[in-house]
Amino acid sequence: MSAKRILFTGGGTAGHVIVNLALIPVFQKEGWEIDYIGSKDGIERRLIESLEGVTYHPISTGKLRRYISKENIKDPFKVLKGTMQAWHIIGKRKPAVVFSKGGFVSVPVIMAAKLRGVPAVIHESDFTPGLANKIAMPFAKKVLATFPETIDYLPEKKAEYVGAVIRDELFEGDKEKGLELCGFTKEKPVLLIMGGSGGAEKINQMVRASLDQLLPEFQIAHICGQGKIDPAVNNNGYAQFEYVNEALKDLFAATDFVLSRAGANAIFEFLALHKPMLLIPLSRSASRGDQIINANSFKDKDYARVMEEENLTEASLTDELFKLKKQAPIMIDHMKKYKSEKARERVIEIIKTIGEETAG
Repeated sequence: MSAKRILFTGGGTAGHVIVNLALIPVFQKEGWEIDYIGSKDGIERRLIESLEGVTYHPISTGKLRRYISKENIKDPFKVLKGTMQAWHIIGKRKPAVVFSKGGFVSVPVIMAAKLRGVPAVIHESDFTPGLANKIAMPFAKKVLATFPETIDYLPEKKAEYVGAVIRDELFEGDKEKGLELCGFTKEKPVLLIMGGSGGAEKINQMVRASLDQLLPEFQIAHICGQGKIDPAVNNNGYAQFEYVNEALKDLFAATDFVLSRAGANAIFEFLALHKPMLLIPLSRSASRGDQIINANSFKDKDYARVMEEENLTEASLTDELFKLKKQAPIMIDHMKKYKSEKARERVIEIIKTIGEETAG
């Protein structure tokens, strides 16, 4: 094993990648050789493959569906194939440690690491563990939690609460560049709308339908998802984007309020940046309910307001956003008590310690 080689995995959504993006530069600066195992066509490939100094390895993977589908018959074979592919990659690259952010692509990687005798560290973002991490946890050496309450759902001897890992670059945004990107002025606050890496159709529709009520109070930057820009909507003070990557830090710097889904990584970034937020989590009919739990945890701590998607109308949306604007100073006071920098330091320390133990 190489004491200076680490293998990252995680994918399916941007939320399963951004923590890896926060950690990779740290290990690069310290001279570690870095590999990444992801899917053949997932968002992780687009985000990771272009990084200099990172070798990306695509593998086969199933989706681990919770619903009935004929694809479920094929998925175990895809996972088995992916496990064998990961086993060969790990055997060839010989990392000292594997770090996983979850998602279905991580399951065969963690299983293969166990077969190769390489220790794996899992970082669970949500309040309750996702299905992929539940399957992978028995094969991992350490399981780290973002929410303190998550410890109750993790194997006692492996679990540790560390908090959320936030990318340094998000604190380095330029407000002027963010306003220029959107064509906005300094005269009116900016509301950022994010529906996750895949967008959120109902949120998109309601925001556009409510522009006449919202634009007198806000300038709106709307990240609406790939292929979901509406060219017919070109109101002054409203800017649409499919996806923002490099300029996201500048857009965050220009943002005063956020309307978002409740994926754990995203909402902890808003928390670290002190951005008051209205959260509309994925409904239970469209998910396992993890975003609802995440959102309510933030609401209980006065970090956010929460509205269920089933209650989303033009009137309820505008009402909640106006309440958010009024409540924002109280939220910011609570947010300032949260310290994010300690989480990344602890995660790095854990990874290095385990890697050094393996390399001997």
